[in-house]
Amino acid sequence: MKLIFDIGNTISKFFLFDGDTLRAHGSEVGHSLSIVSQLLDGTAPEVDAPLCPEAAIISSVVDLSAEAEEQLRRLPCPVLRFSASTPIPISNEYRTPQTLGTDRLAAAVGAWSQHPGCPLLIIDSGSCITFDLVTPEGAYVGGNISPGLHARLRAIDDYFPRLPLVEAEGPKPELGYDTETAIRSGVIEGMRHEIEGYIHHFKAKYPQLLVFLTGGDELNFADTIKSAIFADQFLVPRGLYYILCYNKASKQKQK
Repeated sequence: MKLIFDIGNTISKFFLFDGDTLRAHGSEVGHSLSIVSQLLDGTAPEVDAPLCPEAAIISSVVDLSAEAEEQLRRLPCPVLRFSASTPIPISNEYRTPQTLGTDRLAAAVGAWSQHPGCPLLIIDSGSCITFDLVTPEGAYVGGNISPGLHARLRAIDDYFPRLPLVEAEGPKPELGYDTETAIRSGVIEGMRHEIEGYIHHFKAKYPQLLVFLTGGDELNFADTIKSAIFADQFLVPRGLYYILCYNKASKQKQK
C-alpha cells in the first residue's frame, strides 16, 4: 500500500493506492494531518483496518506545521516530499520550476504515465483553470492559467454592482432568459468554448493529441465538450503515486 497526501490551502486530502488501484481516499479541513493517527489505528471511516503503508509522498502548497510534521513521523515508512527538485519520469522545461504548482506537474505525470509517447493536453478546472501540454517526447513545456468557474462568478458580482452573485448550480439555457441564467450560462458556456478552443488549437499541431480533464469542476464540462477526452478527478494523486513509484524504483536500481 502507498499513501498519498495532497495538502491544499484549506483542505488536506489522502489517497491510498494498492498497486495502480485507488482503494480509499478522504479529506479533512486544515493542515494538522490528524487523519494519519486515524489511518494508523484503523479508526478512519475510509479504512476498515489499521494501515501500514510501505511508502508515502506528500505535496503541499503550505508550510507544514509542527503538528503535521509530528504526524508524518508516526508513519512506519519513508515520506517523499514532492518539490521542484524531485525526480520525475518526464522532463520539466518550465523556465521557473520553483514557481510551478506541484499539482500541475503531478497531473502531467499522471496523464503521461497512462499514455506515454502521446501528446497530452491536461486541463484542470478548479479555483483556476489551467492548460498544460506534454509533448510526445515526454517534455512538460508549460501551460496557461485563467480564472476558474467560481472566480468568474464572483468577479461579476465584485466589479458590477448591479449584477448579482449567481450560484454555479441551476438552469443553463443556451441563451439566458433572465439575469441569473444569463450570467450562469455566459460563464459556463464561455469556459466551455475556451476549453474547446485550446483543444482545437493543439489538435491542429498534434493530431494524435489526448486530452485529460480534471479538477473540482470537470463534471460541468466533461459531458458537454464535443472533443473526446479522459475525465479523471484523481489525476493529481495518480500522478503523485507514479512519482513515488518512480523514485522508489530509482533508489532500488542504485543499490
